[in-house]
Amino acid sequence: MVSEHASPLAALGGVDAGGQNVHVAHLATALAARGHEVTVYTRRDAVDLPERVRLADGVDVVHVDAGPPTEVPKDALLPHMEAFGRELAAHLLEHPADLLHAHFWMSGVAARQAARSVGLPLVITFHALGSVKRRHQGADDTSPPSRVAVEAGLVADVDAVLATCTDEVRELVGSEGRDGLGADGAAVHVVPCGVDVARFTPEGPVGGPPRRMPHRVVVVGRLVERKGVEDVVRALALAPGSALGRTELVVAGGPPADHLAIDAEAQRLLAVAEEVGVADRVHLLGRADHGDLPALLRSADVVVAAPWYEPFGIVPLEAMACGRPVVGSAVGGLLDTVEDGVTGVLVPPRDPVALAAALAPLLDDPARRQAWGRAARERAVAHYGWPEVAARTEDVYAGVLARTRLEAL
Repeated sequence: MVSEHASPLAALGGVDAGGQNVHVAHLATALAARGHEVTVYTRRDAVDLPERVRLADGVDVVHVDAGPPTEVPKDALLPHMEAFGRELAAHLLEHPADLLHAHFWMSGVAARQAARSVGLPLVITFHALGSVKRRHQGADDTSPPSRVAVEAGLVADVDAVLATCTDEVRELVGSEGRDGLGADGAAVHVVPCGVDVARFTPEGPVGGPPRRMPHRVVVVGRLVERKGVEDVVRALALAPGSALGRTELVVAGGPPADHLAIDAEAQRLLAVAEEVGVADRVHLLGRADHGDLPALLRSADVVVAAPWYEPFGIVPLEAMACGRPVVGSAVGGLLDTVEDGVTGVLVPPRDPVALAAALAPLLDDPARRQAWGRAARERAVAHYGWPEVAARTEDVYAGVLARTRLEAL
């Protein structure tokens, strides 16, 4: 596997650390549990990192020298991918592999170079597409200008694309008025992100700050505008006569707690809470250790994920595995994971009124919350546990390797 900016060893919660780190770590470990040997190649971002680290039985992480051995924002890494590709090819000549799996488009650039050099089949999971990011962020998109064109070239060059949700397939192939990136539909396979259903469970300790109100809504995610936390804050001020008026909002994510006072987005959100009269019911926790999330999610009556757009969305899955209903935006991966009216509610993005209309009756109905929470747990275990995701990934690998052998005859 190639994961140029998202090391499975990285601490979660930084600007460029999050769902992809979790995905790569758990997928690698789950594949190893099925008998495979997995090496994850990631960029060296500190001088003192050893070349090779054992992550788990059957899984090694190799730090590749490409660019300065220090933290570099992921959107500034493209100029270093040629060096990454050269170093990766050299490693593969010394430590042969059967197949390369790139995670993210810049990993694809380096992996394509190495795959051509040593003659290996290549699979890619984009995790996010530049065309979607550009559509929603416009001038605020900090991706290199060439990203969309490079992604289209990768789609044409790789042996298979693993899309994390059906909405991504439409972006890759094109449908419903979308031009798409020109992918061959036969080469695109939906393999979702997964969740550790043994760690994220309904049973276990309950965490977070002491509850001050009868009801609690929890949001987990980086403090960036597109995550829609402001919409949740504004929803809290609506329908004051319902249970929503007796609800506190706990937000985990962003900088460490002692940096919230100087974080621009944290202060903006607190100003919005003051403006709409709910400042006493909004609690920003700052960065949360991933190991603390199950207990925090269990403290919620409802978990909200209200992004403007979302390539997949790990937090809704983690909440579902904890047996909590999810109110989420009807975008990206949430269209697959959240079963509307069964495990939660889907609402239009950027719509506080719709959020409030979904939350108020749900908070007022404990029996429905319990029923949806049970259904959410069952859905997470059945479709999104890492053993299931690894098995589906393995099926794609097997198909690619079989075609490669036939073509070599």
